[in-house]
Amino acid sequence: MQRLARYAIAAVLVLAVAFISVPVRSQPKPGAKKLDFAFILAPPESSATGFKWMAEEVTKRSGGSINMVFHGGTLLSKELEIMDAVKSGNVAVGSPAGAACTVFPEMCVFLTPYLVRDYHHAYTMFNGEIGKKLDETFQHKYKLKTVFFYDYGFRHFWNNKKPINTPADLKGLKMRVQQGRVFADTVNGLGASAVPMAWGEVIPAAQQGVIDGADLPIVNINALKIYEVSKYASLTFHNYGPTLVVMNLAIWQGLPSDQQKLILDVGRETQAKIREATESVDNFAKAKEILEAKGMKVNAADVASFRRVAEEKIWPGYKQQYGELWDKIVATK
Repeated sequence: MQRLARYAIAAVLVLAVAFISVPVRSQPKPGAKKLDFAFILAPPESSATGFKWMAEEVTKRSGGSINMVFHGGTLLSKELEIMDAVKSGNVAVGSPAGAACTVFPEMCVFLTPYLVRDYHHAYTMFNGEIGKKLDETFQHKYKLKTVFFYDYGFRHFWNNKKPINTPADLKGLKMRVQQGRVFADTVNGLGASAVPMAWGEVIPAAQQGVIDGADLPIVNINALKIYEVSKYASLTFHNYGPTLVVMNLAIWQGLPSDQQKLILDVGRETQAKIREATESVDNFAKAKEILEAKGMKVNAADVASFRRVAEEKIWPGYKQQYGELWDKIVATK
């Protein structure tokens, strides 16, 4: 009997040590401020992966006083539905994903093909004075607080017909574009036929031959398994894709300053994670390594020839439209 008692005590001690050794994740407290975060996609898509991490970190670091819950591809199915929900306050936090230009026309200028020179140029603008001014505009005009800007990197063409080396190779191809004039202007101006289409329709349209292809950054050509519906990826770097995470302004203003700071701080860390995921694969060597292993053919296009066409055919109208902001973008070093 004594031996049995010793075994029982030992078992209890082992369990106690096990529970002490396993880190307990911070749980929301009763009465915690719930902040729903809606997005159209779930992990492993690059930004969704970052947003899920952000929601968990905000909840943990708040000591449970905030319960930020990420809904990836489950709450609402379309970018504009999400943004309407954030504007109304039915959802606290959201992102327009690739539809930023549709929701915020002020963002369209950055999508002008080849206007944003490289990642350093982009980060300097959005984490600097231009980003600050846009945040002020969005608060005043749309009642939305910018948590942080992020991006989908530079977009590249993918299609089922042939490698795209010069603008002449786009002739006759039907390429899906996001809804927004600048996307259609880019694809039509460079030589293809633009087919505006919501993202949810793209994969079946490619499978059925309704479109020949579309464009995406390398990180999402991989994450969204475009290699299952397309043969060729051509690195054209034609559009830089900035977007952002926003919060309903009234909900934001209702938070104490320490919680506001926490959300902005974790947001900047999330921004860095998403940028790293995007930029680290956005080069020929890495794209070739990742995508050719999955059956795609990757080629480096003659970017200079695409840039010349863009500057001649597409830039003049946008430069006139955006005036002072265009000049600030060009002047940013």
